Amino acid sequence: MPATVLIVEDEPAILELIAVNLEHAGFETLRAQNGEDASRLLGDILPDLVLLDWMLPGQSGLALARRLRGDPRTREMPLIFLTARADEPDKIAGLEAGADDYITKPFSTKELVARIRSVLRRRKPQHGDSPVEISGLRLDPAAHRVTGNGQPLSFGPTEFRLLHYLMTHPNRVYSRTQLLDEVWGDHVFIEERTVDVHIRRLRQGLAPSGHESLIETVRGSGYALRAETAAMSRA
Repeated sequence: MPATVLIVEDEPAILELIAVNLEHAGFETLRAQNGEDASRLLGDILPDLVLLDWMLPGQSGLALARRLRGDPRTREMPLIFLTARADEPDKIAGLEAGADDYITKPFSTKELVARIRSVLRRRKPQHGDSPVEISGLRLDPAAHRVTGNGQPLSFGPTEFRLLHYLMTHPNRVYSRTQLLDEVWGDHVFIEERTVDVHIRRLRQGLAPSGHESLIETVRGSGYALRAETAAMSRA
């Protein structure tokens, strides 16, 4: 079954260009020219991915992204920004709002299709993996559930995959490039700074149960999840 992409873009010519190219690549498309129309569509159907412009009339794309990530119904939905805002602070803001990728205009339609496919591949759930627990932090890949000392913790899919990888490879330091390879997979389009953003969001998600200190920054090297071997167990 073809994946469905909701395109939220206020420029009709760009909207048409994107839709035609995605449909030619085998996707089904939904179209919205502002946040309000997008919200109405999302109330009726959940697409496989949202492609979102930042500068929309009325509600901004950034505000819409934050709202989607705050709603349990749409929290896990893949989201890519496609915007003319190319400055680094804007990219960081978009990623921190919950975007899985950030593409700047002008853009290549072939690269856009490749990035969409890459995000959809990364977001496929991992089946058959056993739960893992470290120091009271428990991650269940099959249920896509994390608890800290029995308290449910909320993570976006990228942070979930990152935490899963670090928990199954504790006490080892990984560079940003290594994490891009292992967690993002098709990382050719992803900047290394993206890892820092998701590590920050991962720590924020771990804070309610006090587990944020498990994620250690190793200056000049990368990141590690520190845990005593005796504290580790697999359910």
